[in-house]
Amino acid sequence: MSAIRQLSRLLCAVVLLALMLAGNSLHAQEDRVGEVRRVATRDGVTVPVYAIWRSDAVATVVLFSGGAGGYGKIGDDGWPAGGNFLIRTGKRWASHPFNVVMVGRATDGIDLANGAVRIGEKHAADNVAIFSAIKQQSPLPIWVVGTSMGTISAAAAAIQDNEKLIAGVVLTSSIVAYKIAGAVPRQDLEKIRVPTLVFHHEDDACWACRPYEVKNVISQLKNAPIKKLLLVSGGSGATGDPCEPSHYHGYAGMQNAAVDLIAAWIIKPVE
Repeated sequence: MSAIRQLSRLLCAVVLLALMLAGNSLHAQEDRVGEVRRVATRDGVTVPVYAIWRSDAVATVVLFSGGAGGYGKIGDDGWPAGGNFLIRTGKRWASHPFNVVMVGRATDGIDLANGAVRIGEKHAADNVAIFSAIKQQSPLPIWVVGTSMGTISAAAAAIQDNEKLIAGVVLTSSIVAYKIAGAVPRQDLEKIRVPTLVFHHEDDACWACRPYEVKNVISQLKNAPIKKLLLVSGGSGATGDPCEPSHYHGYAGMQNAAVDLIAAWIIKPVE
């Protein structure tokens, strides 16, 4: 683990140095504003997605938030105002050469706070419809990125990907407690056959996401052509419930650096 920590710190330093050298160029894209589209999924059901499309994109990242899912209300700046790690860093994701798609909540109100629902047939059907709609908009590789409860969705989507719509997976702050239905290590991870990054803060204090249990995820990714466990450290100002995004579970004080590290790996996956 010490070697992993040293590598993660080195990668953080490299990314942060690159950002400093790049000046304001990275943030030039942060003025972009996306649009809400409603994707017809199951009979009589639609799922709203907030999407940003770039002409220079190299991939599309599909973001699955934690908790009960969704991206919250649209703020005055035209961006989703949800506090989840993946949602509140939306502008940062869009500053990289990605199309960005945030997945909302299905209109029939299926309960994504329930892990069993996230691995169920209804959610799977919704996701396939969303991925297919994305492919109609852009042929670029689709990477599914989940955080906390969203890792259940991301892992399940890759496992259930019979149409080979997904090019890669990123699991951040993974749900690893076996008592939770659909917990990532309880899923059939051997069926994931695309590059997979397992990204976790070493000080994540959420009872369902204990860092020492993350090894149970990476060890089961036996057929992923490239797999990487990246334990990161740092950040500051963690407050409140350790399972909420204002704590290290949500990369408090280092959220932008976390996105930059993940983005660099998506662009060039290495073990």
